[in-house]
Amino acid sequence: MRFRGDSSQAAIVEATRLLTAGRPGEATAILQRSLDIASPEMTPKSRSWKLAEGFREWLGRIARAKSPPPVPEPGSRPGAGEFLRHSYRGEPGTRNYRLYVPNGYRGEPLPLVVMLHGCKQSPEDFAAGTRMNTHAEELALLVAYPEQSAVANSSRCWNWFRPEDQQRGHGEPALIAGITQRVMKDFAVDPARVYVAGLSAGGAAAAIMGSTYADLYAAVGIHSGLACGAAQDIPSAFAAMRDGGRVRQATGGIPLVPTIVFHGDQDGTVNPQNAEMILAQAAAGIALETRVERGQVPGGHAYTRTRYIDRSGAVLLESWVVHGEAHAWSGGSRNGSYTDPNGPDATREMLRFFAKHSRPSIR
Repeated sequence: MRFRGDSSQAAIVEATRLLTAGRPGEATAILQRSLDIASPEMTPKSRSWKLAEGFREWLGRIARAKSPPPVPEPGSRPGAGEFLRHSYRGEPGTRNYRLYVPNGYRGEPLPLVVMLHGCKQSPEDFAAGTRMNTHAEELALLVAYPEQSAVANSSRCWNWFRPEDQQRGHGEPALIAGITQRVMKDFAVDPARVYVAGLSAGGAAAAIMGSTYADLYAAVGIHSGLACGAAQDIPSAFAAMRDGGRVRQATGGIPLVPTIVFHGDQDGTVNPQNAEMILAQAAAGIALETRVERGQVPGGHAYTRTRYIDRSGAVLLESWVVHGEAHAWSGGSRNGSYTDPNGPDATREMLRFFAKHSRPSIR
């Protein structure tokens, strides 16, 4: 469904007025002229009350499916940091990105979190929905938001299902790594505390970054995503999303990258079994002890949290299954798309997990 310009809201208001006045035919004509959607099936005049009822339901669907309201510019509030616009050009291509710099930044090395949005999202939308910039201001973090191009994917999905975009030094992994390294060059970043996280297609892309650039990222956060190599083309991508992807085990002695995974057990877009695939791939056959706990957000969703612990007692993997949640960022803000405010705060939990992990080889 697509609205034609700003006149759509006025058309809906006028159509509703005409419907209330008992003039459904004129209301239908207005919406047919101003909205790019199919009109409802007409019923005989002898059943005009059913027409009015069906028309109200149709209007309700329009209202629920309309584009999200304008997202407030993250970082525009008084006392906040800067939300900068940049562009990166490398051998694989060009991508724009946003960078949040907290107000207290004075050139001291800070952690960097790279956030990969989902399909049909933008960096601004993703920042608003996850509240990552708010947390970054509180905790003194730099946050980069690479932006997928509509030329590369018409729905602005990261192309996680293409073999050329699952390899180090090629395609989108090289672009995302290039943006990460550009920020590290232009700003004071602690190289031991660089992290990547994403939602849906962005979560799948984050899994790829953890598999292909384990030397760059200290930990990975994946929300409603899929494992690296879960698909090799569009048909296998849909199969993986529907049934759960296959696991491509890490090779060549790649170390385990600490990973935290969130997934709603009512996700009808990406099968929750994909979360298990991600964890299996990240563990790469390492024996880890599991500890399970269950909780409940007051007035919200219940959840099951599983921690995967090595012999030293370090939590290397963490899984959150949010019961009753669909395909949405858990605990997110309604100011962004694909969020569920009723779940545990995935942003805060990911940052907590990240804070416990740094790359010891470069400390």
